[in-house]
Amino acid sequence: MPAAPIPAAVPARGLRTGPLVDYDAEADAYDATRGGVPRAEAAAAAVLGLLPPGTRTLLDLGCGTGIVTARLHRPGLRVLGLDASSGMAAMASARGVPVLLGTGTRLPFRTGSLDAVTAVWLLHLLREPGTVAAVVAEAGRVLRPGGVFVTTVDKDAAHDVGCDIDEVLAAHLTERPSDEAAEVTARAAAAELHPHGRARFTGHGQGRSPRGAAEALLAGRYASRVVPRGITAAELAARLEALPEPGVPRGEPTYELRSFVRT
Repeated sequence: MPAAPIPAAVPARGLRTGPLVDYDAEADAYDATRGGVPRAEAAAAAVLGLLPPGTRTLLDLGCGTGIVTARLHRPGLRVLGLDASSGMAAMASARGVPVLLGTGTRLPFRTGSLDAVTAVWLLHLLREPGTVAAVVAEAGRVLRPGGVFVTTVDKDAAHDVGCDIDEVLAAHLTERPSDEAAEVTARAAAAELHPHGRARFTGHGQGRSPRGAAEALLAGRYASRVVPRGITAAELAARLEALPEPGVPRGEPTYELRSFVRT
């Protein structure tokens, strides 16, 4: 059976209002600092396991470099990526992923025209009030009845593995992550998306070392997770560097996916 075409997009007038997170500068090094191919393969396999057998068209929101998106393949499935960063989109395109520039708050697709929408490691970055609700609502709008929205939840919490790094950062964690499972589920219900399935997968290569955590903190890669309180970022990084065996990775995270079906 030939693959289904991606439905025609609505004209993208006003689609891009600026990147959700500006990753243009680090696009080239992004994958190497985030688990590379092993983590991407684990994520893609988990996503595919949550797609109904009849899924023919899929839009991957916040596709980034396309390292996961390019692995979302099975017979009859057509995949399109969308990202706000031109640097990331260029990397995805180089991997053979058809990709649009834009944000998830205004998707260039007609209502009820897609079988699946995915958002892997995206919602935790959307800290502006109302943005997660808008993205989930848009996913619900473009899905056909019976279509599914698949997203990671509690992404940052997955990195809490009961180690000394967690103890240092505990007093500085974001109080309410934007991808908290209960909140995402409530936003999904408002968009007529109802719980359908769950999956977990290992973040291969993502076990943090104290030194790596310090570097990530100073580079702003913990912006969605850590807000130093009563201390500067440099001072907090120094506390991490002072931990025993600063170059030795601790345990790897286990990420969770939730799927929601459109009624």
